[in-house]
Amino acid sequence: MTLAAARPKVAFAHLGCEKNRIDTEHMLGLLAAAGYQIGSDPTQADYVIVNTCSFIEAARRESVQTLVELAEADKKIVITGCLAQQFREELLAAIPEAVAVVGTGDYQHIVQVLHQVEQGEKVLRVTAQPTYLADETVPRYRTTCAPVAYVRVAEGCDYRCSFCIIPHLRGNQRSRTIESIVAEAQELADQGVQELILISQITTNYGLDVYGKPRLADLLYALGDVPIPWIRVHYSYPTGLTPEVLRAFRDVPNVLPYIDLPLQHSHPEILRAMNRPWQQDLHDRLLERIRELLPDAVIRTTFIVGFPGETAAHFRHLCAFVERHQFDHVGVFTFSAEAGTPAATLPGQVSEAVKRRRQKQLMQKQQPISWAKHQQYVGRVVDVLIEQEHPQTGRKIGRSARFSPEVDGQVYVSGPAALGTIVPVKITQADVYDLYGEVVVSPAINRPGAESPAQRRC
Repeated sequence: MTLAAARPKVAFAHLGCEKNRIDTEHMLGLLAAAGYQIGSDPTQADYVIVNTCSFIEAARRESVQTLVELAEADKKIVITGCLAQQFREELLAAIPEAVAVVGTGDYQHIVQVLHQVEQGEKVLRVTAQPTYLADETVPRYRTTCAPVAYVRVAEGCDYRCSFCIIPHLRGNQRSRTIESIVAEAQELADQGVQELILISQITTNYGLDVYGKPRLADLLYALGDVPIPWIRVHYSYPTGLTPEVLRAFRDVPNVLPYIDLPLQHSHPEILRAMNRPWQQDLHDRLLERIRELLPDAVIRTTFIVGFPGETAAHFRHLCAFVERHQFDHVGVFTFSAEAGTPAATLPGQVSEAVKRRRQKQLMQKQQPISWAKHQQYVGRVVDVLIEQEHPQTGRKIGRSARFSPEVDGQVYVSGPAALGTIVPVKITQADVYDLYGEVVVSPAINRPGAESPAQRRC
């Protein structure tokens, strides 16, 4: 009997952000390397590992619902991720089917945890202040589409936004070296990856803890030598988008001019209460600088409405800010009072009804802006990364450089195009969220990505 056949079968339920996804991928890689059978069907698994999210109340509800459903199906559950970090002892006590709880800084021990569980132990493995950071030497099994991969450049956060619980769940920032990140990027290039997405809690702060100063610009220049066509950066902090960083966006050919810039609000009084950068006109000056150095920049941002103390006047200021700056993509979230954060106990809490109304109103402000932006692409030819094929129509689905996975729109493509390739597409139609077009060249000259066993299709 082989070692793989002797090991139990493990299934995963992944929840939360792409940073959580990388944790899941490392656990998959470690378990597969140790001979565990990995399956996608929880009903057929001996253990189900649920990698949970606890960022806001809605994410906690989803995590708890998943755990309850698995418990009702009498599955043996290993709870990992942010909910495990936050409610460690409570989860073991409340869910008898939970055989282990593993924190955000301890997932590298998942094989040992399962060994203990197989011996009949109930395991609680949660480091109060996480310090672990995986690198390119840790096994990883990617769960993204074949041509796309996320690379975590740092973990944790040193900032203390008054509404955010992430530093309590993920610890302080710790960065990988430039050499480590480039080595992983090269491995992914060898696997045929066409788009690399750099992530951390605050990517513009990358390297501060290792090098004594942020070194995102140096990292981008180093990644310019890696043969991956698209490199995208997520999670920029307003004060971290320095002229040096913006020049790297401009000068490195494979770094996309896609600026992911969660501003959270526009009014100085709300930004001050959020413990965010709030100097007079800081956001206006920054956006002007971005457009000066990167005229073709695609700017995505997010806002929180209903923050404690937000008045109708504050909200009107935000609406006017959105109309003035004509962002390409906007996400709007309602404030979630997270226990243990300063904002949870601030005076002037806003009702849920008002939060939802403001969220709807701000998104309605953005929709005609997005529609007009997309209409400008009709008749143009853009590169599109092909990721999926519709099972009924055979129509291909992909993204142009202006769309990041899962958070932005898609491009629906007619004509021959191989999965995992970047092809030129003439845009024939556009709506508020998506683009539609036709391949304009033979797939024989598409830029293919070599496939490998490490890749998976959507």
